Amino acid sequence: MIRIVIAEDQRMLLGALGALLDLEEGMEVVGKAHNGQEACDLVRKLEPDICIMDIEMPVKDGLDAAEELYDQPCKVIILTTFARSGYFDRARKAGVSGYLLKDSPSEDLATAIKKIIDGQRIFDPELVDLAFTEQNPLTEREQEVIQLMADGKNTKDISQTLYITPGTVRNYISVILEKLEVTNRIEAISRFKEKGWYKKSK
Repeated sequence: MIRIVIAEDQRMLLGALGALLDLEEGMEVVGKAHNGQEACDLVRKLEPDICIMDIEMPVKDGLDAAEELYDQPCKVIILTTFARSGYFDRARKAGVSGYLLKDSPSEDLATAIKKIIDGQRIFDPELVDLAFTEQNPLTEREQEVIQLMADGKNTKDISQTLYITPGTVRNYISVILEKLEVTNRIEAISRFKEKGWYKKSK
């Protein structure tokens, strides 16, 4: 019997997904979580074979939860509406076994679960294409600068946080705008988040 925990903050979808998987032969939903923290707690308590996780959830999002569960024997499947290269990249680095989109046919999820239990990794083809066509163009330092911008920091705050001069910060911002092909900071932050490259500060 494949034992499954599902983490999804939309209660109706959580219930429907649980009912659907319970109907599959050889599968049992043993726990349901409404956020990433609950999912981590349930995985440690119930020791399921699979944890199916949405990304954008309160308290702790699905990617942070997947990173936290990296050393657990439970295999993590991301099931989300977001086909974003940044999300996919983080998910792969967190060692997830699957990344599927919610608009996939329901039978694809059950098939993916069985294949993942057999040791395969299952990623939606759309995501694989994105991963090769939408690489993050920013250097590590540029990502730190825009991350702080997205967190609401001004030039002075960023310079103090990163121990660089305000002039250097402005130079980084100019490069960031050019690389992201935008004209101002607000557009840059929007593009950075839209691609899934922004990581919420803890």
